[in-house]
Parts: sequence; structure tokens; C-alpha cells
Amino acid sequence: RRMIGSKTTRATTQAMAPFFLSRQALSVGLILQTTTAFQSQASFTTRSAALTTSPLIAAAKPTFPTTNRMNNTARRMIGSILDLLSGGDGGMISPDKALPGRPEKMAGIDGLKHYVLKNDLQEVPEGYEQCVFGNGCFWGSEKAIWRLPKGIHSTAVGYCAGFSPNPTYNEACSSMTGHTEGVRVVYNPKEISYVDIMRMFWESHDPTQYMGQGNDRGSQYRSGIYYFNEDQKRLIEASKAAYEKQLGKGEIKTEIAAASDFDKYGGLWYFAEAYHQQYLSKPGSRPYCSAQPQGVSLAPFDSWCPEDLKEKYQPALPESFWKKHGPVRGCSIVRFDNEPISESSY
Repeated sequence: RRMIGSKTTRATTQAMAPFFLSRQALSVGLILQTTTAFQSQASFTTRSAALTTSPLIAAAKPTFPTTNRMNNTARRMIGSILDLLSGGDGGMISPDKALPGRPEKMAGIDGLKHYVLKNDLQEVPEGYEQCVFGNGCFWGSEKAIWRLPKGIHSTAVGYCAGFSPNPTYNEACSSMTGHTEGVRVVYNPKEISYVDIMRMFWESHDPTQYMGQGNDRGSQYRSGIYYFNEDQKRLIEASKAAYEKQLGKGEIKTEIAAASDFDKYGGLWYFAEAYHQQYLSKPGSRPYCSAQPQGVSLAPFDSWCPEDLKEKYQPALPESFWKKHGPVRGCSIVRFDNEPISESSY
């Protein structure tokens, strides 16, 4: 599913550059066709044998579903190589050049229950609110939120802030829909604050990286957080300014936009395939994470929050939680238990 080491990758892609640079359009076309050699049963065995001998992807195999294993690996492989050849910061496709998408919603989501929390993945109970963000590979990003000790009704992974209605995983991975891999959180604001979720978003990745996290490159891995009301916008912008100073390593590149900005493209959010939902909690899942937490805590709430929002958005999680369970430098979420953190643990 992913590239392996950046040094190996860059050395190999440099050697392969003349070949790939002359064939980028052809490669992208092959990625998107629904009857490519990667999907054709007639040539699948031969193609599979050739690909699995490659030192670049020998260890980069998703565990399930079996049919998608080589599809996803091959697409990630080619897409990441092309992104690296172009500098790794390929930018955004324009809406007029994005794939057309489709009117049909993702199959397998209706009635689906959260694998850990057991609640319906789509429902938003009365009085509950949403938060949508992207900060690298959505597998680990989602797990960081469903483990919060209280107030989380559901989490889901999907494709957000793009231009093509109802994209598939392979389409989003091509960078030709404009979506980033994202997480949707449905939460009870009486039990947990938006600020708690937003803090986990900031601290769980390196928001100064442009169009990617770690070895995962392309617009489908860009950092972004999307607001549903003016309060959320102000909290995001104020915390961004504070965190940028704390990181001290340049400008935060996170995309900040209103959810309503994407209504003209069909909406902000589309659910990903069922097998991606709560992936890291499922038996046989590959413990992969590309996010790059910096081990830097967001400044104290009172130091950056607008004065008129302090009472309403006081954090529900104390500093003792963050000291014990907050993100550390480097991605470690894959090592933790799947169940929500116990309040008695901090």
C-alpha cells in the first residue's frame, strides 16, 4: 500500500526517471482504467508474481481484501513514484480536470456499525456535532480519535474536500479527484470539546509538510481541517497561529476551509470503502502509519482561545491525559490498544 524507505525510493526513482517521465500520462491512464492488467484475472497471476519480486513493494501489501491487494499496491506504487519524480508536491488538480465521479454512494456503508464503538457509522444523533479533517493516512488518524475516553459517538474514514462525487479509493489515490484521505468524527459536545479533537488533529501529524506525510506524497495526503460554523473556524485559526509558533519550523500548510465550500461539488465528505473503516482494529490488519507527529504540545487553551469562546469550548480532557496519552514524536498509534482509553488511566 505504501512506499517503504525514502532513501531507497528516491534512489530507485531517480534511476527510473527517464522511463517514467516519458510515460506519466500513460501510467495514470492505466491506473484509472477499470480493465487494466492489475485487475484482469487473465494476467493477474503473472503481474502479481512480477510485482511481488520488486524490492520496493515486497513488504507493502495490505492484508485484505485479497482482490484489492495488488490493485492497491500497484496504484500506490506508481502514484507515489510519479509524485516523487515531480518533487513530491504535485499540487492540486483543478475542478475542471477532475474525474467525473458518479451519483451512486459507496456500497456497503448503509447499516454499517463502527467496529469498536458499535454505533451506526452514518447517524448524527440530535445535539451531536461533526468534525472533519485529514492529516495523512486515514487508518492511524481515525484510531487516534476513536480511542479518546469519552464523547465520541463514531469515527469514519473517507475522502473529503475534493471535486468528484462519490470517489473510489483508487480514484482518490490517483490525485485526480482532489480529495484528501479524511476522518469524520461524530461527537457529543456535552462530553468532549471540539478543542480536544482539534488538538489531537494538530499534534498527530506535521502540519508544515506540504501535500503529504512522511513517504505518503500527493494531494490525497494533505493536511486539512474543515469547519461547519464560525466558532470552529475561529478556533482552528487561533490554534493554528499558536501551534505554528510552537513548532518553530516554518509555515503550517494545513488547508482550512468551510464545509459549505464543497457543496457545489456534491459535498465535503464521502465515505470510504467498508474494509477501510476502523481498519487498524481488524484482525490481520497491517500496522501502518505515515503521520509525522512532532512531539510538540499545543499551547495552553487560555493562551490562544478567543476570549468570547473560552467558556463554551473549555477542554474536557485534562493535561494529565495529554501527558500520558498524547502523541509522541513519530507515529506510534499502531502499537496501542483498540479500545477507548480508560478515564481512570490518567
